[in-house]
Amino acid sequence: MDVFGNTFFSFSSVTSNISPPPAHRRRFPTVSMAQFFSTNFPKSTTICTTHLFTLISILTFCIISMIYILRHHPPPPPPPPSAAVQHPPFTSTFLNSASNYTISNYLRHLTLHPHLAGTPPSSAAADYVKSQFQSLNIQTHLTNFSVLLSYPLYSSLTAHFSNTTTASAVPDPVPVQLPLTEPGLGSDGSEVVKPYHAYSPSGTAYGKAVYVNHGREEDYRALAAVGVDVTGCVAVVKRGGGMSRNAAVRKAAERGVAAVVMFTDGNGDGVERGTVLEGVGDPLTPGWAAIGGDAERFEVEDNEVLSRFPAVPSLPVSSETAEVILGSLGGPHLWRDDDVLTKFHRVGPGPTFLNFTYQGENKVAVIQNVFGVIKGSEESDRFVVLGNHRDAWTYGAVDPNSGTAALIDIARRFSLMMRMGWSPRRTILLCSWDAEEFGMMGSTEWVEQNLVNLGSKAVAYINVDCAVQGPGFHAATTPQLDDILVEVTKKVTDPDFSGSTLFEKWRSNTEGPPLIERLSDVFSDFSPFLHHAGVPSVDLYYGKDFPVYHTAFDSYDWMVKYGDPFFHRHVAVAGVWGLLALHLTDDPILPFNYLSYAAQLQNHTQSLYKLINGDISLHPITSAIELDRTPYDSILQKLEEEERKGHVSVLKRRMLNDRLMFAERGFLDSDGIPGRQWFKHLVYGPASEGKLGFFPGVADAIYESKSHEVIQHEVWRIGRAIQRAASALKGELT
Repeated sequence: MDVFGNTFFSFSSVTSNISPPPAHRRRFPTVSMAQFFSTNFPKSTTICTTHLFTLISILTFCIISMIYILRHHPPPPPPPPSAAVQHPPFTSTFLNSASNYTISNYLRHLTLHPHLAGTPPSSAAADYVKSQFQSLNIQTHLTNFSVLLSYPLYSSLTAHFSNTTTASAVPDPVPVQLPLTEPGLGSDGSEVVKPYHAYSPSGTAYGKAVYVNHGREEDYRALAAVGVDVTGCVAVVKRGGGMSRNAAVRKAAERGVAAVVMFTDGNGDGVERGTVLEGVGDPLTPGWAAIGGDAERFEVEDNEVLSRFPAVPSLPVSSETAEVILGSLGGPHLWRDDDVLTKFHRVGPGPTFLNFTYQGENKVAVIQNVFGVIKGSEESDRFVVLGNHRDAWTYGAVDPNSGTAALIDIARRFSLMMRMGWSPRRTILLCSWDAEEFGMMGSTEWVEQNLVNLGSKAVAYINVDCAVQGPGFHAATTPQLDDILVEVTKKVTDPDFSGSTLFEKWRSNTEGPPLIERLSDVFSDFSPFLHHAGVPSVDLYYGKDFPVYHTAFDSYDWMVKYGDPFFHRHVAVAGVWGLLALHLTDDPILPFNYLSYAAQLQNHTQSLYKLINGDISLHPITSAIELDRTPYDSILQKLEEEERKGHVSVLKRRMLNDRLMFAERGFLDSDGIPGRQWFKHLVYGPASEGKLGFFPGVADAIYESKSHEVIQHEVWRIGRAIQRAASALKGELT
């Protein structure tokens, strides 16, 4: 039992259960060597003839008896090396060998120093993960990419306040320096990168402060309706409202704002760092991998590269700094119900003026992905991929190394299972990505490099980014994985309610079945796998939000005090993560349910009906959602019968699994989402402002008030994508 009260699995508990065969199965009395010699040999050194004859008779009888037994009662043949036979006992081994102590220890080592991508501490973190995999006798390697990263050089923000709250008031000539760093970091504070927005253009601005809420189109319309002109102002933006950092800054630039100051409500003294790059992956190598120093690259000044950067500079600030600015504004009242504006209701512009300066540098740096490979014994060319990013803006205890610690612990448990004789049916890849915080760099470049192999061989991708942020289990999947996810949560103990499974508490939070979210937003490393390669995906995490997100306070101490003091939630997430991997790796038939997918598509279509008028027909979608269950059921039935009889049809099983695996690829379209062609998935992908959560091409066309013909064309594209998926599932040519 560890210091937290958990019982560890040990080999002594296995060997202690080994007992001699029952008495009725013993053909000869049990005699020790000492008893044998004391009975059959005299104490003198001379052996008499009688005793020698007795010894020979006993040995002869034993040999004759053994020959008779082997001829008439041969031992049963060993069971076939089937994962179906191996799976149940090793599932128990996986669950029973969990250790919150080891996860805590991994996390402590990973968070000793900040490890921003492209820096020496980040390389040290990669070495740590690599050494852990190697110590577990897991085949390990690194893959490097050279990508464009962004770092701060200098920033400042000063305010010129006025004694009145009228927009025409003269500002105080004495500037007040507003803090941009977090207080109270101690001697280690110098290690932490100063708060900034990666890929923000350098620039200066001097103008009236204006509050624009989340910076959505509707927010600017509300400001215009009360006569607020934001042109030339420094906008204060609150994070959220379905807007990414890039979208908020880009929208501000379109409205004539000179610079953006962004804050996150409720993060106290912390300042949320982040990227303002549009899209994912290296901007210098869009669509192909940034391998080596001699790969084809655009210049930084190329228009295609610059188009991914905002046109105006931006900086993050704490909510306290934002409140100082907001409390000084005049102008009309708006958004009275907004939480942050319980005391401040005016939006400006002015009378406060802000003097804004940011200078940064973009440079090519080397990033490192770490891989642990466990080869499959029967289908080594089929891959189940588990991934988590390793790089962090600061110490990264929650984001992302709670997930990294869980990934290493899963590797430890898999290593234990292999020492006990387990060999996975399919190959498992344990992936530690780099530079996710800059825009999913490591995972995107690797997917682009391996796109053909992933398209033909990847079974599924299971992502964990922030494994533990606080209480409450959350999961998002592509719909064919809903059922297996639910089944797995029934085997994992709830970390916060003793005597309950994770499923029971998860289900009690909703009136119907557990709420499983979808994967349209671009917020972690599942994006290149699903949105670009069409690989069925899962994303798991505990806790919805946490106040130290991307701040210098995301430390091991915060995790121990607030996030998960006993690391039981880490154990739960690792349990779900690992069991999903075991099912996807070892189940003879992949546990995919496309009837669940069809039902979800029908629900999406019903929701879409409410957003369109009668001139748009959804018949192309509704007619395509017709999956014939009969062929799938009949083949599955026959395979199960053959399994029971011991006549396993490997080829038929392989054919069925290929159909289940490739169906998701059918939702891809080579032209991608209009305006964001890299994103190929037409059912789940990023929309302009994230309002719909599915059918992104249609969502954009509606939001941007496109013509009926454009919207109808996007509906037709979705219908054709569903037909492609259905054809792949049936395995038939037209």
